[in-house]
Amino acid sequence: MTMRETSEMTSTREVNTARQGTAELPDETLIARIRAGDTSAYEIILRRYNRRLFRVTRSILRDDDDAQDAMQEAYVRAFTNLGDYRTPGNFGAWLTRIAVNEALMKKRRDKRIAPRDAAPLHDEDDAVAEQPAPGAGTEDLAANGELRHLIEAAVDQLPESFRTVFVLRAIEQLSVEETATCLDIPAPTVKTRFHRARGLMQQALARHFEAAGLTAFDFAGPRCDRMVETVLARLTLSRTN
Repeated sequence: MTMRETSEMTSTREVNTARQGTAELPDETLIARIRAGDTSAYEIILRRYNRRLFRVTRSILRDDDDAQDAMQEAYVRAFTNLGDYRTPGNFGAWLTRIAVNEALMKKRRDKRIAPRDAAPLHDEDDAVAEQPAPGAGTEDLAANGELRHLIEAAVDQLPESFRTVFVLRAIEQLSVEETATCLDIPAPTVKTRFHRARGLMQQALARHFEAAGLTAFDFAGPRCDRMVETVLARLTLSRTN
């Protein structure tokens, strides 16, 4: 190995180490860097919150493409209005509220999204009956991805007010307080809705949920990269205009 190749490898390792260290910085530090002009720090924010924002927007829109459109708008709006965020605070909750509002606005605007939440919230027996029944064993389902699809289909059958709470509490694993802050609703309301959502899911998914619940509505790999590239490109274009 030549001295040049050794130098390049060392430089690459140093860059990767620096990136890893930056990726582990808390939100407040990243926000301070962004406000100081280091817009590259926003990429870390995007990757850090892509999964949560996808899950919460999809819980409202029930369509992958529509959810990603709402995510983009939320990220751009958050960047543009970063001066409104007060530190120290809960940046994740602030960003999630923006995403929720974007998804709700898109749902109202987009006539293509069918009103599938019209069923009465108290018809728990009917809602459970509509959910897919467990078939194959847990190991088989987990092996071929059917379990994840089973969970996603069952979540999609929940009424919207229950569904978003369930996604944040059970799948994203936020606390009651964090969920309440994200959705701007009282903590007791979160507890009630989550309890009822679990009741709707329990009969169909009780034996299966732990095996794959945390992978439902995942947002990683190429989709994560595309979201980061698209948002950063839009922000770069807005700064040059």
